Amino acid sequence: MKKVYLSDSGPKVSEAIYGFWRWEDLDNTTLKMEQIINLCLELGINTFDHADIYGDYTIEEHFGKIISQKSFKREDIVLFSKCGIRKNGKVTYFDNSRNYILDSVDNSLRNLKTDYLDIFLLNQSDFLADPEQTAMTLAEIVNAGKVKHIGVANFTAFQHQLLASYLTIPIVTNHIELNLMNISAIEDGRLDFIKQSFSKPLAWAPLAGGEILDGKEGKSAVLKSKLEAIGKKYDANVEQTAVAWLMQLGTLPIIGSLSEARIRNAASASDIKLSREDWYDIYQTSVAS
Repeated sequence: MKKVYLSDSGPKVSEAIYGFWRWEDLDNTTLKMEQIINLCLELGINTFDHADIYGDYTIEEHFGKIISQKSFKREDIVLFSKCGIRKNGKVTYFDNSRNYILDSVDNSLRNLKTDYLDIFLLNQSDFLADPEQTAMTLAEIVNAGKVKHIGVANFTAFQHQLLASYLTIPIVTNHIELNLMNISAIEDGRLDFIKQSFSKPLAWAPLAGGEILDGKEGKSAVLKSKLEAIGKKYDANVEQTAVAWLMQLGTLPIIGSLSEARIRNAASASDIKLSREDWYDIYQTSVAS
């Protein structure tokens, strides 16, 4: 799998990224994670996406155990983490305050057993935060060497633009939900704004949480049928065709599956180049259904 620059400011990442947002703290989590990481590295996926909250604040620590075992070299991987979503009982809220960002970065570094993060992202925009203070805090962690680059996740184009206006360092990406069940990022300007910023967007839930693969009724069934028909031209299955469609849009899909077969499908999608006619045929099916 090729490595590409995430933005004109870097860093270089794999065309597909593995994310841990679906993981939970289960028996043998560390062992299972090591198996998945090794598979990803075998397939050329060297970029891994975390957040403080994943697995009820447990997943980063499992990854850190694997790093400390020296199963692979830290310099051979690109490591993301993020903060911004908090939970207190039944209440979920957003926090981009200075103290929370600083604490979260330090906790992630400690849990991941690393001296730096390649990218640190704000996960959701906090309506109550002072954007100037948030920007100053992000610059502070970069200047301290704790973080090499900064990004955002689930920001609208205007939220992205607002934060960028207070920064002298670039925002290198925005994690957005984008798949054939949800193409709103194409329609509302988020995709265009990210590209205008000389960055590549990261697409989470590339298969809509498996809904496209299931394809049991309504829009998902129509899309699955179309992907099956077009995929035959490329000797590709539904998953490969759907991920290839995203990649040709200039996005980098975030894979979250624990299935080896699904990870291999997503990785191999980078070799599939849909014709312009077929790409738009799939797109128009999504719009129409």
